[in-house]
Amino acid sequence: MSDQDLREELERLRRENENLKQEKKRGGTLYLKVSQKGAVSLYGMGRFPVTLYQEQWTKLLAFGEEIKSFIETNRGQLKTKGDKDEE
Repeated sequence: MSDQDLREELERLRRENENLKQEKKRGGTLYLKVSQKGAVSLYGMGRFPVTLYQEQWTKLLAFGEEIKSFIETNRGQLKTKGDKDEE
C-alpha cells in the first residue's frame, strides 16, 4: 500500500470509529440508518437492528392499528421483555 492509501484507510477508520461512538451514546433510543443493501434498519429495539426494505416498512406501518388491537386483545397471553420464563 502506498502512503496515500494508508492515509485514506486511516481516515476511513477514524470516521467509522466516530460513527460507532455516536451509536453507543444513543443508548436505548430508537434511530434509523440505511443498511449496506439499501434497506431501512431500526436500532434500539434489541441487540440487533430490525431491517426491512421500504415497501415492507410501509406495509407494516399500514398494519399498525391491527397490531395494536391484537396486542390489546391478547394482553393476558403476551409477555413483556422483562418477564422470566415460568417453566
